[in-house]
Amino acid sequence: MQKIASFCVDHTKLLPGIYVSRVDGDITTYDIRMVRPNTPPYLKNGELHTIEHLFATFARNSSYADRVIYFGPMGCRTGFYFLLRNVPQSEAVQLIIDIFQKIADYEGEIPGASAQECGNYLDHDLAGAKQRVSEFLPVIKDWTEAKLKY
Repeated sequence: MQKIASFCVDHTKLLPGIYVSRVDGDITTYDIRMVRPNTPPYLKNGELHTIEHLFATFARNSSYADRVIYFGPMGCRTGFYFLLRNVPQSEAVQLIIDIFQKIADYEGEIPGASAQECGNYLDHDLAGAKQRVSEFLPVIKDWTEAKLKY
């Protein structure tokens, strides 16, 4: 069996940042790596879950809403995958930075965090999510299209 593309990346050398994981026709998968692999502390479940809810909400309410395919966590709890259709890479980077800034500044109820809307609605941590995002923003604030390669 062939290895999938993400298993071919040398995780011993991968640093936090934004990378193009793969391009499938008009869909680009971004690897948003908030934590260096195999280097704790990993994102806690509540932080990961809250970032997922907020990022997905902001992305699907942005001017790129109709081009957002998916946003979700990595099982290793080191980051997220973000899939966009027909968005120039430089614009995708700026969108990611803008959304992370919105998360860092967010106050209020977590969107979709009720028993009716979420399968694990009690497992959220807004303060922790905001802290982790605030630590990540300086890493990506000057990220460019040229830095998107692993």
